[in-house]
Amino acid sequence: MARGILRIIFTGDDLARVRVASRADPMWELVTSLQRLQAGDGGAAMTGWRREARANLAEAGLLPEVRELLLPLAPRARYFPDFLTPIEAQQGMGSGLGALLDTPPSRVRKEMELLRAHSGLPGRLEDLARATPRSMRELGRVAGGYWQAALAGHWGTVERVVSRERGMLVRHLAEGGVEQMLSMLPATRWRAPVLEIDYPAGGREVRLAGRGLVVVPSYFCRVAPVTLADPSLPPVLIYPVPRRNQPSPQAKDALAELLGRTRARVLRCIALAPGCSTTELARRAGLPPSSASEHARVLRQAGLIASIRHANLMLHQVTEIGDRLADDM
Repeated sequence: MARGILRIIFTGDDLARVRVASRADPMWELVTSLQRLQAGDGGAAMTGWRREARANLAEAGLLPEVRELLLPLAPRARYFPDFLTPIEAQQGMGSGLGALLDTPPSRVRKEMELLRAHSGLPGRLEDLARATPRSMRELGRVAGGYWQAALAGHWGTVERVVSRERGMLVRHLAEGGVEQMLSMLPATRWRAPVLEIDYPAGGREVRLAGRGLVVVPSYFCRVAPVTLADPSLPPVLIYPVPRRNQPSPQAKDALAELLGRTRARVLRCIALAPGCSTTELARRAGLPPSSASEHARVLRQAGLIASIRHANLMLHQVTEIGDRLADDM
Protein backbone atom coordinates (compact mmCIF):
# COMPACT_ATOMS: atom_id res chain seq x y z
CA MET A 1 0.00 0.00 0.00
CA ALA A 2 1.54 3.32 -1.06
CA ARG A 3 2.06 5.83 1.72
CA GLY A 4 2.31 9.58 1.44
CA ILE A 5 1.76 12.82 3.30
CA LEU A 6 -1.70 14.30 3.90
CA ARG A 7 -1.39 18.09 4.15
CA ILE A 8 -4.36 19.96 5.63
CA ILE A 9 -3.95 23.67 4.92
CA PHE A 10 -5.56 26.19 7.28
CA THR A 11 -6.41 29.86 6.96
CA GLY A 12 -7.01 32.18 9.91
CA ASP A 13 -10.75 31.60 9.50
CA ASP A 14 -10.21 27.83 9.61
CA LEU A 15 -8.31 28.06 12.89
CA ALA A 16 -11.28 29.92 14.37
CA ARG A 17 -13.63 27.19 13.14
CA VAL A 18 -11.82 24.09 14.41
CA ARG A 19 -14.02 22.09 16.77
CA VAL A 20 -13.85 18.75 18.55
CA ALA A 21 -16.70 16.28 17.95
CA SER A 22 -18.97 16.21 21.00
CA ARG A 23 -19.19 12.42 21.08
CA ALA A 24 -17.91 9.23 19.49
CA ASP A 25 -19.08 9.03 15.87
CA PRO A 26 -20.94 5.71 15.45
CA MET A 27 -20.60 5.45 11.67
CA TRP A 28 -16.86 6.14 11.70
CA GLU A 29 -16.52 3.59 14.51
CA LEU A 30 -18.57 1.11 12.47
CA VAL A 31 -16.34 1.51 9.42
CA THR A 32 -13.05 1.41 11.32
CA SER A 33 -14.25 -1.57 13.37
CA LEU A 34 -14.91 -3.43 10.11
CA GLN A 35 -11.29 -2.74 9.19
CA ARG A 36 -10.15 -4.06 12.58
CA LEU A 37 -12.26 -7.16 12.03
CA GLN A 38 -10.19 -7.87 8.92
CA ALA A 39 -6.85 -7.11 10.57
CA GLY A 40 -4.77 -8.74 13.26
CA ASP A 41 -3.70 -5.47 14.87
CA GLY A 42 -4.72 -3.64 18.03
CA GLY A 43 -3.29 -5.89 20.73
CA ALA A 44 -5.18 -7.94 23.31
CA ALA A 45 -8.18 -5.60 23.50
CA MET A 46 -8.89 -5.89 19.77
CA THR A 47 -8.23 -9.64 19.79
CA GLY A 48 -10.89 -10.08 22.47
CA TRP A 49 -13.31 -7.78 20.68
CA ARG A 50 -12.87 -9.62 17.37
CA ARG A 51 -13.54 -12.96 19.03
CA GLU A 52 -16.69 -11.65 20.71
CA ALA A 53 -17.91 -9.79 17.61
CA ARG A 54 -17.57 -12.85 15.37
CA ALA A 55 -19.39 -15.02 17.91
CA ASN A 56 -22.24 -12.49 18.24
CA LEU A 57 -22.54 -12.08 14.48
CA ALA A 58 -22.61 -15.84 13.99
CA GLU A 59 -25.30 -16.22 16.65
CA ALA A 60 -27.38 -13.49 14.97
CA GLY A 61 -26.94 -15.18 11.57
CA LEU A 62 -25.21 -12.09 10.18
CA LEU A 63 -21.65 -13.28 9.70
CA PRO A 64 -22.05 -14.31 6.02
CA GLU A 65 -23.76 -11.01 5.12
CA VAL A 66 -21.11 -8.98 6.93
CA ARG A 67 -18.39 -10.86 5.06
CA GLU A 68 -20.10 -10.49 1.69
CA LEU A 69 -21.44 -6.92 1.98
CA LEU A 70 -19.83 -4.83 4.71
CA LEU A 71 -16.22 -6.00 4.73
CA PRO A 72 -15.71 -5.37 0.98
CA LEU A 73 -17.23 -1.90 1.48
CA ALA A 74 -14.60 -0.99 4.09
CA PRO A 75 -11.41 -2.68 2.88
CA ARG A 76 -8.06 -2.10 4.48
CA ALA A 77 -7.01 -0.26 1.36
CA ARG A 78 -6.71 3.23 -0.02
CA TYR A 79 -10.40 3.95 -0.43
CA PHE A 80 -13.85 3.29 0.99
CA PRO A 81 -17.02 5.24 0.09
CA ASP A 82 -17.58 8.50 1.95
CA PHE A 83 -21.34 7.92 2.07
CA LEU A 84 -20.68 5.30 4.80
CA THR A 85 -19.68 8.04 7.25
CA PRO A 86 -22.28 10.84 7.01
CA ILE A 87 -21.69 13.84 9.23
CA GLU A 88 -25.21 13.40 10.64
CA ALA A 89 -23.91 10.40 12.61
CA GLN A 90 -22.43 12.86 15.10
CA GLN A 91 -26.01 13.15 16.36
CA GLY A 92 -26.20 9.40 17.02
CA MET A 93 -26.50 6.04 15.29
CA GLY A 94 -30.14 6.55 14.28
CA SER A 95 -29.30 9.81 12.52
CA GLY A 96 -26.28 8.20 10.87
CA LEU A 97 -28.23 5.25 9.49
CA GLY A 98 -31.01 7.56 8.32
CA ALA A 99 -28.51 9.73 6.44
CA LEU A 100 -26.92 6.64 4.92
CA LEU A 101 -30.27 5.46 3.58
CA ASP A 102 -31.02 8.95 2.25
CA THR A 103 -27.79 9.18 0.22
CA PRO A 104 -28.66 10.31 -3.32
CA PRO A 105 -28.41 7.35 -5.72
CA SER A 106 -26.12 9.34 -8.03
CA ARG A 107 -23.60 9.76 -5.22
CA VAL A 108 -23.78 6.07 -4.26
CA ARG A 109 -23.13 5.05 -7.88
CA LYS A 110 -20.21 7.49 -8.22
CA GLU A 111 -18.48 6.37 -5.03
CA MET A 112 -19.07 2.68 -5.72
CA GLU A 113 -17.34 3.12 -9.07
CA LEU A 114 -14.38 4.64 -7.23
CA LEU A 115 -14.35 1.60 -4.95
CA ARG A 116 -14.44 -0.64 -8.02
CA ALA A 117 -11.40 1.14 -9.43
CA HIS A 118 -9.46 0.80 -6.18
CA SER A 119 -10.46 -2.63 -4.86
CA GLY A 120 -12.96 -4.21 -7.22
CA LEU A 121 -16.56 -5.11 -6.42
CA PRO A 122 -17.42 -8.64 -5.27
CA GLY A 123 -20.76 -9.95 -6.57
CA ARG A 124 -22.82 -8.82 -3.57
CA LEU A 125 -21.78 -5.20 -4.18
CA GLU A 126 -22.85 -5.06 -7.82
CA ASP A 127 -26.48 -4.51 -6.82
CA LEU A 128 -25.45 -1.79 -4.37
CA ALA A 129 -23.42 -0.16 -7.15
CA ARG A 130 -26.72 0.39 -8.98
CA ALA A 131 -28.09 2.13 -5.84
CA THR A 132 -31.48 0.47 -6.06
CA PRO A 133 -33.89 1.13 -3.17
CA ARG A 134 -33.78 -2.57 -2.29
CA SER A 135 -29.98 -2.64 -2.14
CA MET A 136 -29.88 0.45 0.08
CA ARG A 137 -32.46 -1.03 2.47
CA GLU A 138 -30.37 -4.19 2.57
CA LEU A 139 -27.26 -2.17 3.41
CA GLY A 140 -29.12 -0.38 6.19
CA ARG A 141 -30.45 -3.66 7.61
CA VAL A 142 -27.04 -5.35 7.67
CA ALA A 143 -25.25 -2.27 9.01
CA GLY A 144 -27.83 -1.90 11.78
CA GLY A 145 -27.57 -5.59 12.63
CA TYR A 146 -23.79 -5.39 12.70
CA TRP A 147 -23.99 -2.42 15.05
CA GLN A 148 -26.23 -4.29 17.48
CA ALA A 149 -24.18 -7.49 17.42
CA ALA A 150 -20.63 -6.15 17.31
CA LEU A 151 -20.67 -2.64 18.76
CA ALA A 152 -23.69 -1.91 20.95
CA GLY A 153 -22.44 -3.97 23.90
CA HIS A 154 -19.02 -2.30 23.64
CA TRP A 155 -20.28 1.24 23.14
CA GLY A 156 -19.91 2.32 26.76
CA THR A 157 -16.17 1.63 26.54
CA VAL A 158 -15.93 3.45 23.21
CA GLU A 159 -17.71 6.52 24.60
CA ARG A 160 -15.57 6.63 27.71
CA VAL A 161 -12.28 6.36 25.83
CA VAL A 162 -13.34 9.00 23.31
CA SER A 163 -14.74 11.28 26.02
CA ARG A 164 -11.48 11.13 27.94
CA GLU A 165 -9.49 12.01 24.81
CA ARG A 166 -11.90 14.80 23.97
CA GLY A 167 -11.27 16.25 27.40
CA MET A 168 -7.53 16.24 26.78
CA LEU A 169 -8.09 18.19 23.56
CA VAL A 170 -10.35 20.67 25.35
CA ARG A 171 -7.69 21.14 28.01
CA HIS A 172 -5.01 21.92 25.40
CA LEU A 173 -7.45 24.29 23.69
CA ALA A 174 -8.14 26.14 26.95
CA GLU A 175 -4.47 26.32 27.93
CA GLY A 176 -2.80 27.21 24.64
CA GLY A 177 -5.39 27.75 21.95
CA VAL A 178 -6.22 25.82 18.82
CA GLU A 179 -2.64 25.61 17.51
CA GLN A 180 -1.48 23.93 20.72
CA MET A 181 -4.36 21.49 20.43
CA LEU A 182 -3.47 20.67 16.82
CA SER A 183 0.18 20.18 17.76
CA MET A 184 -0.83 17.55 20.35
CA LEU A 185 -2.75 15.31 17.94
CA PRO A 186 -0.99 11.93 17.68
CA ALA A 187 0.69 10.89 14.42
CA THR A 188 0.55 14.47 13.10
CA ARG A 189 2.91 17.44 12.72
CA TRP A 190 1.67 21.01 13.06
CA ARG A 191 3.74 23.36 10.90
CA ALA A 192 1.62 26.45 10.72
CA PRO A 193 -0.50 26.83 8.70
CA VAL A 194 -0.30 23.13 7.68
CA LEU A 195 -1.15 19.95 9.57
CA GLU A 196 0.92 17.08 8.15
CA ILE A 197 0.02 13.42 8.54
CA ASP A 198 1.78 10.26 7.34
CA TYR A 199 -1.08 8.87 5.28
CA PRO A 200 -1.57 5.26 4.18
CA ALA A 201 -3.88 6.34 1.34
CA GLY A 202 -1.15 8.17 -0.56
CA GLY A 203 -0.17 11.82 -0.71
CA ARG A 204 -2.83 14.49 -1.01
CA GLU A 205 -3.63 18.05 -0.04
CA VAL A 206 -6.82 19.39 1.54
CA ARG A 207 -7.45 23.14 1.54
CA LEU A 208 -10.00 24.00 4.20
CA ALA A 209 -10.70 27.40 2.61
CA GLY A 210 -12.59 28.81 5.58
CA ARG A 211 -14.74 25.74 6.27
CA GLY A 212 -12.94 24.78 9.47
CA LEU A 213 -12.27 21.22 10.63
CA VAL A 214 -14.04 18.76 12.91
CA VAL A 215 -11.54 16.67 14.90
CA VAL A 216 -12.95 13.24 15.80
CA PRO A 217 -11.10 10.95 18.26
CA SER A 218 -11.79 7.29 17.42
CA TYR A 219 -11.59 4.05 19.40
CA PHE A 220 -11.39 1.62 16.47
CA CYS A 221 -9.17 3.76 14.22
CA ARG A 222 -5.76 2.22 14.88
CA VAL A 223 -3.31 2.67 12.02
CA ALA A 224 -3.28 6.39 11.17
CA PRO A 225 -5.56 9.43 11.03
CA VAL A 226 -8.00 9.43 8.13
CA THR A 227 -10.19 11.96 6.36
CA LEU A 228 -12.86 11.92 3.69
CA ALA A 229 -11.81 11.25 0.12
CA ASP A 230 -14.11 13.92 -1.38
CA PRO A 231 -12.61 17.37 -0.64
CA SER A 232 -15.97 19.05 -1.23
CA LEU A 233 -17.55 17.40 1.84
CA PRO A 234 -17.40 19.06 5.29
CA PRO A 235 -13.80 18.49 6.45
CA VAL A 236 -13.20 16.00 9.26
CA LEU A 237 -10.10 14.35 10.68
CA ILE A 238 -10.50 11.00 12.43
CA TYR A 239 -7.53 9.95 14.55
CA PRO A 240 -6.70 6.98 16.80
CA VAL A 241 -6.95 7.50 20.55
CA PRO A 242 -3.87 6.24 22.45
CA ARG A 243 -4.63 3.12 24.52
CA ARG A 244 -4.07 2.42 28.21
CA ASN A 245 -3.90 -0.84 30.13
CA GLN A 246 -7.03 -2.09 31.88
CA PRO A 247 -7.10 -2.16 35.72
CA SER A 248 -7.52 -5.20 37.95
CA PRO A 249 -10.72 -5.88 39.96
CA GLN A 250 -8.68 -5.80 43.17
CA ALA A 251 -7.47 -2.27 42.43
CA LYS A 252 -11.04 -1.19 41.74
CA ASP A 253 -12.27 -2.28 45.16
CA ALA A 254 -9.30 -0.81 47.03
CA LEU A 255 -9.42 2.59 45.31
CA ALA A 256 -13.16 3.01 45.72
CA GLU A 257 -12.72 2.36 49.44
CA LEU A 258 -9.76 4.76 49.62
CA LEU A 259 -11.54 7.70 48.01
CA GLY A 260 -14.96 7.22 49.50
CA ARG A 261 -18.18 6.87 47.55
CA THR A 262 -18.96 10.55 46.96
CA ARG A 263 -15.46 11.66 46.01
CA ALA A 264 -15.05 8.59 43.82
CA ARG A 265 -18.29 9.55 42.07
CA VAL A 266 -16.99 13.10 41.51
CA LEU A 267 -13.75 11.75 40.03
CA ARG A 268 -15.70 9.40 37.74
CA CYS A 269 -17.92 12.26 36.58
CA ILE A 270 -14.89 14.36 35.65
CA ALA A 271 -13.31 11.41 33.83
CA LEU A 272 -16.52 10.81 31.88
CA ALA A 273 -17.09 14.49 31.10
CA PRO A 274 -13.59 15.99 30.84
CA GLY A 275 -13.58 19.75 30.57
CA CYS A 276 -16.81 20.01 32.56
CA SER A 277 -17.52 23.10 34.65
CA THR A 278 -18.22 23.04 38.39
CA THR A 279 -21.93 23.59 37.71
CA GLU A 280 -22.05 20.68 35.26
CA LEU A 281 -20.04 18.53 37.67
CA ALA A 282 -22.55 19.24 40.44
CA ARG A 283 -25.43 18.26 38.17
CA ARG A 284 -23.75 15.05 37.04
CA ALA A 285 -22.73 14.02 40.55
CA GLY A 286 -26.06 14.99 42.13
CA LEU A 287 -24.44 17.43 44.55
CA PRO A 288 -24.87 21.09 45.51
CA PRO A 289 -22.39 23.28 43.61
CA SER A 290 -20.56 24.20 46.82
CA SER A 291 -20.06 20.51 47.68
CA ALA A 292 -18.91 19.67 44.14
CA SER A 293 -16.44 22.56 44.29
CA GLU A 294 -15.04 21.34 47.62
CA HIS A 295 -14.60 17.75 46.38
CA ALA A 296 -12.90 19.11 43.25
CA ARG A 297 -10.57 21.17 45.45
CA VAL A 298 -9.51 18.08 47.42
CA LEU A 299 -9.01 16.02 44.25
CA ARG A 300 -6.99 18.87 42.75
CA GLN A 301 -4.76 19.14 45.83
CA ALA A 302 -4.21 15.36 45.65
CA GLY A 303 -3.07 15.70 42.05
CA LEU A 304 -5.97 13.66 40.66
CA ILE A 305 -7.51 16.49 38.62
CA ALA A 306 -6.42 19.79 37.12
CA SER A 307 -8.68 22.82 36.93
CA ILE A 308 -8.38 25.60 34.39
CA ARG A 309 -10.20 28.92 34.47
CA HIS A 310 -11.68 29.75 31.06
CA ALA A 311 -13.59 33.05 30.93
CA ASN A 312 -15.90 32.83 33.97
CA LEU A 313 -15.86 29.02 34.16
CA MET A 314 -13.67 26.61 36.10
CA LEU A 315 -13.12 23.55 33.88
CA HIS A 316 -12.01 20.24 35.40
CA GLN A 317 -9.91 17.49 33.80
CA VAL A 318 -8.42 14.33 35.30
CA THR A 319 -4.62 14.12 35.43
CA GLU A 320 -2.78 11.01 34.26
CA ILE A 321 -2.88 9.46 37.73
CA GLY A 322 -6.50 10.52 38.20
CA ASP A 323 -7.33 8.96 34.86
CA ARG A 324 -5.81 5.67 35.99
CA LEU A 325 -7.75 5.80 39.25
CA ALA A 326 -10.99 6.53 37.41
CA ASP A 327 -10.34 3.51 35.20
CA ASP A 328 -10.12 1.42 38.37
CA MET A 329 -13.57 2.40 39.66
